[in-house]
Amino acid sequence: ELAVMKDIEGTGNEFVGDFRNGALDFGWDSFDEETKLSKRAIELNNGRAAQMGILALMVHEKLDGNPYIINSLLGSPVAFN
Repeated sequence: ELAVMKDIEGTGNEFVGDFRNGALDFGWDSFDEETKLSKRAIELNNGRAAQMGILALMVHEKLDGNPYIINSLLGSPVAFN
């Protein structure tokens, strides 16, 4: 939170986590409130799905000690443990 992801008061942030700080606008202000809520819900669900995917990779690695990303996807037979 040094400079990039800093919530600056008084810059028009609409909700908690809105880090645009009045600088970035990729058409967000042109959406109506219903569309904004829908897009925020979609983004939250995508984040939750990504967290579950990372958790699944971590569980897989702990079950057999074999990192899925390195050994299965990249084809690098590296012995861990």
